[in-house]
Amino acid sequence: MNSIARIETSCDDTGAAVVDEAGCVLGEALHCQKEVHLQSGGIIPVVAQQLHRENIDQVVQEALGASGVSVADLAAVATTVKPGLALSLGVGLQYSRSLVSRHQKPFIPIHHMEAHALTIRLTHHLEFPFLVLLISGGHCLLAVAQGVSDFLLLGQSIDIAPGDMLDKVARRLSLRKHPECHSMAGGKAIEHLAQTGNQELLTFRLPMQQYRNCDFSFSGLQNLVNNAIVQKEKEEGIPEGEILSCVKDVAAAVQHAVAVHIIQRTYRAMLFCIKNSILPSKNATLVVSGGVASNQYIRKVLQNLADANDFALLCPPPRLCTDNGVMIAWNGIERLRAGLGVLHSTAGIRYEPRAPLGIDISKRVEEDSIRVPKLKEIRWLAS
Repeated sequence: MNSIARIETSCDDTGAAVVDEAGCVLGEALHCQKEVHLQSGGIIPVVAQQLHRENIDQVVQEALGASGVSVADLAAVATTVKPGLALSLGVGLQYSRSLVSRHQKPFIPIHHMEAHALTIRLTHHLEFPFLVLLISGGHCLLAVAQGVSDFLLLGQSIDIAPGDMLDKVARRLSLRKHPECHSMAGGKAIEHLAQTGNQELLTFRLPMQQYRNCDFSFSGLQNLVNNAIVQKEKEEGIPEGEILSCVKDVAAAVQHAVAVHIIQRTYRAMLFCIKNSILPSKNATLVVSGGVASNQYIRKVLQNLADANDFALLCPPPRLCTDNGVMIAWNGIERLRAGLGVLHSTAGIRYEPRAPLGIDISKRVEEDSIRVPKLKEIRWLAS
C-alpha cells in the first residue's frame, strides 16, 4: 500500500507524518516552538527558522521510525511550499529537496490552506462540494471545496487574522501575569477567562457592517479593544502592564465580538452558496478548521448557525485543527490518488509566502448584496 511522508514548516511548528492511502496515520512527530515564542511575545521569523533547522531531521526520522516505513518504501514526499513564513518554508523545502534527490522519490508540493480544508476527509467520509471556514493565527477565509485542487474563494481577511488579533489583545492585557494563564497562548487565555466573564459589560462595534460581502477585518476591532483597555486602566488608576479587575469581562466581550463577526460572514456565505446552487439546498456541510476552530465558544455559535440553516458542522479533532504533519501527508495522498501535482523533479519549485486559494469569486458575493440579519434578529445565536 502506498505511503507518503509529509513535512510541514510553514510557521512555527516542525511537523512530519507518514500516512498510507487508506488514511491510516502510520507515524507522526511534532516539535512545537510555542514556549520559545511565548517568551519573546510573538513569532520571530529568524528564530523560527533556526529552530526548524535544528529539529527537522529528528522530527522526520521520528515519524519514519514510528511508521516502520523506510524512505525507500515511500511512494512520494509531500511538503508545504505555500503560504507561510518565508524563512520557515525555505527550511522545509530545502530539506525535502535533499531527501527526494537522495532517494529518487516523487515530490508533491502542498498548499497549506488546501491541506487544512481537506483534513476533514481524513477523519470523515465527506464528498465534494462543501463550505470551508479556515480561522487561525495567520489566516481567515471562506471557500467552497469542489475538488482536491478546486476551490472557490468567497472572502478572506483584508488585514489580520482572528488568532493574531486575540494574541495581541492577550499581550495588551498582560495575561501572562494572570495566575490562571501564565502558561497559555494568548487566544487560549482569552477563551479561558471569558468563561467566567460578562460579555455584556462591554460592547464593540462590529467590523464591515456596511459591506455585504464575505471578507473579514480584525485590525479595527483590535484598535477599539485597545482603546477600551486604556479607558479601563484610567478608571481603575493602574498603569499598562497590570491586570484589570474586569479582565474577564473584557475577554468575554472580545471573544463574543470576534464570534459574531465570523458568524455574520459565514451566514452570508451559506446564503450565497444556496442561492447560486453552489451547494445543495438540503444537507449541505460546513467544515471549520484552523487553530481558532478549537475555541469552544466560537464552535458553539457556529453549531447554532449550522443547525438553523440545515447544514452539518464538521471539525477535525483539535490536534488536526492546528498545523501538523498529518494534514500535509493526507493532502499528498489525495493528490497522488487524483494524479495532481506529482512531480519527478524539484527544479523550479519555489516557496511562496503569499499564495491565493482557488478562484476568487468574492466580487460575485459582493454583487449579490445579500442581507444578513442583525445580531438582535438572530435569536439562536445565544441559545
